[in-house]
Amino acid sequence: MRFTDRETAGRRLAEAVLRLRPDDPVVLGLPRGGVPVAHRVAEALGAPLDVLVVRKLGVPSQPELGFGAIGEGGVRVLNDSVVRAARVGERDLERVERAERATLEQRLRRYRGERPGVPLAGRTAVLVDDGIATGSTALAACRVARAHGAARVVVAVPVAPPDALALLRQEADDVVCLASPDWFGSVGQWYDDFAQTSDGEVAELLARHGPTRRESSRGAGPGVGLGTDPAGEPGSSPAAGPGGPGSGLQGGTGGAERSAVIEVDGVRLDGDLMLPEGAPGVVVFAHGSGSGRRSPRNRAVARALNRQGLGTLLFDLLTETEGQDRARVFDIPLLGRRLAGATDWLRRTHAPPVCYFGASTGAAAALTAAAEPDADIAAIVSRGGRPDLAGPRLADVRAPTLLIVGGADAQVLPLNREAAARLRCEHAVEVVPGATHLFEEPGAMEQVEELATAWFLNHLRPVAASSGADRR
Repeated sequence: MRFTDRETAGRRLAEAVLRLRPDDPVVLGLPRGGVPVAHRVAEALGAPLDVLVVRKLGVPSQPELGFGAIGEGGVRVLNDSVVRAARVGERDLERVERAERATLEQRLRRYRGERPGVPLAGRTAVLVDDGIATGSTALAACRVARAHGAARVVVAVPVAPPDALALLRQEADDVVCLASPDWFGSVGQWYDDFAQTSDGEVAELLARHGPTRRESSRGAGPGVGLGTDPAGEPGSSPAAGPGGPGSGLQGGTGGAERSAVIEVDGVRLDGDLMLPEGAPGVVVFAHGSGSGRRSPRNRAVARALNRQGLGTLLFDLLTETEGQDRARVFDIPLLGRRLAGATDWLRRTHAPPVCYFGASTGAAAALTAAAEPDADIAAIVSRGGRPDLAGPRLADVRAPTLLIVGGADAQVLPLNREAAARLRCEHAVEVVPGATHLFEEPGAMEQVEELATAWFLNHLRPVAASSGADRR
């Protein structure tokens, strides 16, 4: 069985789910592709539509091996046998969860805005995706739904392989699947149109459903809503974490960006500094060729980092006149010295640990600066970067490095893979499917923001254990 698109698959799936006659259902789409399918199921059932965002907790030394999963409202489910076998300590667990929870909360804000989650306690949670490959995400979603109090859990998908369905039947009360071919391949192969679903589409579909009168009368008291803390513990709700009230960030949280003038090698460079109170780290942006501190893409990333409590410094690596000289634009040693100078300036203000975010040639500058013996950089992220231009300095980089590249960036993707092979530090290459060099495709920059935020938070020590004492 093939499907024209997600909407067609959703209508067919709705007919099958209707035959179950679920009691008091809530339809939960697994973002992003599952939401258009879930929309049609919710429409047919006359049920509320929401999202269920889960994040896998990966063993630090082997991230692809999951030892648990988290959901919103402080929910955490662990696989104790994996925790013991992989010797995941409490400190490692907290570090991984902190990074993944930051990503989870970012996504929820984009999808729902300020709307609360739909209550699940005592109800039937109908989990819908556009298809299942391995079943690991859906399995985690089942467990998170139960942790939120769902009385029954139903998994409903258009297509999935037999082994994944067998796994899910051990966890869900009912599993509905329209097609289960022995030879599976990938989910997208069973659709004529499998275009990427954007964050905007998800938000629009959720807003279109909105809360029903019945949902409004239920409320979302402690322990029953997806957007609340089941344990009622102070400080465990998203609002109390980084970016919540009192965090000193932009967007109504009491913070303010301030202008800065940084002098390096006798040259005055303009910058914009945001340093929230208690920030565990500050990310210095190294802009690419022809760009500067006003880059809209880098500013979008900076805002995402600020919302999670991280500081940011965006500054011009070159003066306006220098920027007209193409030789200077590609002078990686010069750009690296400027970046190192800005880092020294930051440290003289007793700033927290420093990270680098580099784009295009700025990525090479970041790696070059981080390769210096006394650099002491906490983490590096490259977006569509040219790390290959750092040349022989790559082997000297000690900071954990993440290279984010667009899957459709045919020229730069192989250069990143070649550069990664020359790195001796902890590193990873993340490919954003379908994205080109500037990440202009729907949802592409959002994925960059999530990946960067998680990488930085995962490699920064809690402020109380690192720079907090120095800032009192």
